[in-house]
Amino acid sequence: MLEDANRGTGLIGPNAILQLLPVLERAGGAQFRDQVMAAAGVFEAPGDDAMMSEAPAARMHQALRVIEPEMAPSLAWAAGERTARYILAHRIPKAAQVVLRILPATLAAPILSKAIAKHAWTFAGSGAFEVTGPLTFEIKDNPIVRGEVSETPLCHWHCAVFETLFRTLVDPALRCEEEACCAMGAPACRFVLTRRSKF
Repeated sequence: MLEDANRGTGLIGPNAILQLLPVLERAGGAQFRDQVMAAAGVFEAPGDDAMMSEAPAARMHQALRVIEPEMAPSLAWAAGERTARYILAHRIPKAAQVVLRILPATLAAPILSKAIAKHAWTFAGSGAFEVTGPLTFEIKDNPIVRGEVSETPLCHWHCAVFETLFRTLVDPALRCEEEACCAMGAPACRFVLTRRSKF
């Protein structure tokens, strides 16, 4: 299973690994973190100042799913939330965030979607990212699940990134779900944000 991820030759943002490491350590200590890293063939954390090969990032997420299949969804989600918070702190100008929060959701959503598409390689790697609607995204040949087979969607990290960004900048009632996944045989991983009532 993990060998298939080696086919990935694209580049991805280092947060695909960097934000996962503290989540693993918090969940099971340094021993658990190192176990997942060793299974993935990753023996040191990547630098945070440049893009990295998508292959070790994919292997990290796949190794987590193999070693702790029950915990993997929640841990990947936590890493995705951390990734989104990093993006908010370091990648989206504060002035732009203020404007998005002021704008009606119908205007803010397509603006944020366009910005995400412009920088999609940071989380989609060699996968083909497409905005199919203001609140709908697809990643064809998603490297994070490339070669995997599953009966349920696996892209909890991506879901958490999208949901956290949109809840913070567009509408706190938005929730993201993966309606189709490459690992389930779908042509693309499809992420849909919908507004849910708090009640």
